[in-house]
Amino acid sequence: MSEFSFTLIFTLPQSRQDPALWVQALGENGCDDALPGTGVTGRIALHFIREAQTARQAVVSAIQDVKRIIPGAGLAEVTPDLVGLTDIAELMGFSRQYMRKLMVSRQAFPAPVHNGKTAIWHLESVLRWLRETGVSKVPLPLLELSAVTRQCNLQRELAALDRDLQKQIGQLQ
Repeated sequence: MSEFSFTLIFTLPQSRQDPALWVQALGENGCDDALPGTGVTGRIALHFIREAQTARQAVVSAIQDVKRIIPGAGLAEVTPDLVGLTDIAELMGFSRQYMRKLMVSRQAFPAPVHNGKTAIWHLESVLRWLRETGVSKVPLPLLELSAVTRQCNLQRELAALDRDLQKQIGQLQ
C-alpha cells in the first residue's frame, strides 16, 4: 500500500451550494481521510491523503465516494496536474532558481501547455523528463499520481468538446 496526496475540487448541486452543508456528511461517509476547503460558494475542495495499491484506485475511489455522498456534484479539477516552475520545485525539494536553470539550459525540457507570462506544464511530463534524464529520482507514487490526475482532467475537458469541430480539425491534420 502507498499513500497518495491529491486534491479533488467539485462543483456543488444547484439546490445545496453551501459547501459547509456537506462537510460533516463527507467525514461520516468515507471521506474521513480528506481535509475539506469551503472558501467558495458552489464549490468544495477536498485534500485527500488516501492509502491504496495504486494512484488510480486512490483517486477513483475518492471521486466515487464524493459523488455518492453529494449527488449531483461535478468534478471540476484534480490536482496535482497543471503546475508552474515553483510548484514543481516545491514538490521535488528544489529551489525555483534550480528548476528555471534546468528548464533553460537543457534541451528537450517538456513544452509547456501554456507559455505566457507564467508557463504551465502537466506535472507528469516534467516528472517523466526529470526521471528519464537522470536529473532526479522521482518517487514512483508521485509519477503515477501525476499521470492519473492528468487523465482525470483531460477526460473532463474532452467531455466539453464540440465533436463536429474536432472532426473538422482532425481532417486538416
